[in-house]
Amino acid sequence: MTKNRLMGIAASDGIAIGRAYLLTEPDLTFEKRIVEDPEGEITRFLDSFEKAKKEVQAIRDHVAKAVGEEEAQVFDAHVMVLSDPELMNSIKDNIQTNRVNAEQAVHDVTTMFIQMFEAMEDNPYMQERAADIRDVSERVMSHLLGVKIPTPSTIKEEVVIVARDLTPSDTAQLNRQYVKGFVTDIGGRTSHSAIMARSLEIPAVVGTQSVTTQVTDGDMVIIDGLDGNIIINPDGETLAKYQEKATVYEAQKTEWAKLKNAATVTKDGKHVELGANIGTPKDLTGVLANGAEAIGLYRTEFLYMDSDTFPSEEEQFEAYKTVLQEMDGKPVVVRTMDIGGDKELPYLELPEEMNPFLGYRAIRICLAEPEMFRTQLRALLRASVYGTLRIMFPMIATLNEFRAAKQLLEEEKAKLIEEGVEVSNDIQVGIMIEIPAAAVLAHQFAKEVDFFSVGTNDLIQYTMAADRMSQQVSYLYQPYNPSILTLLKHVIDSAHAQGKWVGMCGEMAGDQMAVPLLLGLGLDEFSMSASSILQTRSLLAKLDTNEMKELADKAINECTTVEEVMELVTTFKETLEN
Repeated sequence: MTKNRLMGIAASDGIAIGRAYLLTEPDLTFEKRIVEDPEGEITRFLDSFEKAKKEVQAIRDHVAKAVGEEEAQVFDAHVMVLSDPELMNSIKDNIQTNRVNAEQAVHDVTTMFIQMFEAMEDNPYMQERAADIRDVSERVMSHLLGVKIPTPSTIKEEVVIVARDLTPSDTAQLNRQYVKGFVTDIGGRTSHSAIMARSLEIPAVVGTQSVTTQVTDGDMVIIDGLDGNIIINPDGETLAKYQEKATVYEAQKTEWAKLKNAATVTKDGKHVELGANIGTPKDLTGVLANGAEAIGLYRTEFLYMDSDTFPSEEEQFEAYKTVLQEMDGKPVVVRTMDIGGDKELPYLELPEEMNPFLGYRAIRICLAEPEMFRTQLRALLRASVYGTLRIMFPMIATLNEFRAAKQLLEEEKAKLIEEGVEVSNDIQVGIMIEIPAAAVLAHQFAKEVDFFSVGTNDLIQYTMAADRMSQQVSYLYQPYNPSILTLLKHVIDSAHAQGKWVGMCGEMAGDQMAVPLLLGLGLDEFSMSASSILQTRSLLAKLDTNEMKELADKAINECTTVEEVMELVTTFKETLEN
């Protein structure tokens, strides 16, 4: 008999059936001791830090190789914590001054930092640093105590992971051969664990609130990553039903694979462009395997984050040239450096801010540090002759910012031509629409840009005034809210009125619930995780643009809540399937 059912957020498509593997917290309890040899304790502490650092670096390297450089970047923050002189000196001082054992000193100091950062409720960046310190401190403590932290990489049987949340360290170690899916108490579609699940192409449901209290180790669990359902200890009939659903889904994936080399055309013959988002040239493998027609977002900041110093013009030129050549003439939208917010550089001193996500970042840094920006622009311009380059400026709030950035680009182009360096004459220049001010003024921006690309992850959270990583307000991260759809319509209509195209590179572009609405709104280019491309191509082939326009109009003009919009689209998709 079926024991229990739970509902969560469908974070990664697919059906997983297996025995539950509870990812539980290790026992890191210890007793406070007064020590006779503080220097010996400091040596123990330093040794544990070094072991933890090597462990994190090994995980980072594994993720970069198995999943991609972009996903591996999250561990750089952990390495930085383990190298932070302020943290290490505070622990040393605690041992020497109070003559306590290393465990007590690590606990006291890291707890102080964690509480300090967590108290900054209006500063998501600092709260994320608290999570990094907690993850790192547990790893250090495990070495001091000789306790093993659960490592999913050691799993050698088919299981589904059940956890309160999955840390970057956890998700990095998931082996697709054995881990068939995972389910968590907390999280949303844009949380780290959800994005990692989509990269690994394993089913996931997050945000169930209580799965860890409902499931015991070894329970049979079904994870429905298509609908967000969790079934615990299903009866025979339910199990058979989901086994059939899994078989149908796998057959569907096989059918989608046949679309790899097909054009993306709607039912009534309209072509839309399907692109992929990448962080480094290494990500091109998945892009090409899934038949992307473009790179809709190349996040160049990873070039900066993966270096001890500012990357040289030559290093950047080689990276951009590689991507343009590999795409063989297909368009490549390169976003200029988007540092700041949650992306820090150890070699670039940024001011401490109450809210760095709304502070000194992206184009704001580039315009304040023009020499650094000019280096990137020169590298891009030199690479432009190797493919179809489109340059996009991020975090644009005013027309003056766009004009200033474009002026620097034009100046560097003129210098290169004067030096006898060949530069393409067909480079489109656009902006990322992620700040509501730019979206509202899109009708003016459209007169000066060549294109817009909507970054929905930030646009939605800024418009709704809700941090998408905050569990308490995650319900306000609503891509289908009529207000968001109205804003998108204004952006798209404004661009089209000036003969310009609009793309989207946020998570919403690959969301199967959103695709019919976005087509109806007139979106020209959808850019997403490479693993979502074929499914989206298949869905678009079934959609008529005129019918979708009617659907989008209804969502904006007749629906008043996100629930009403979802019901409207769900009803339509049911008729599509029948």
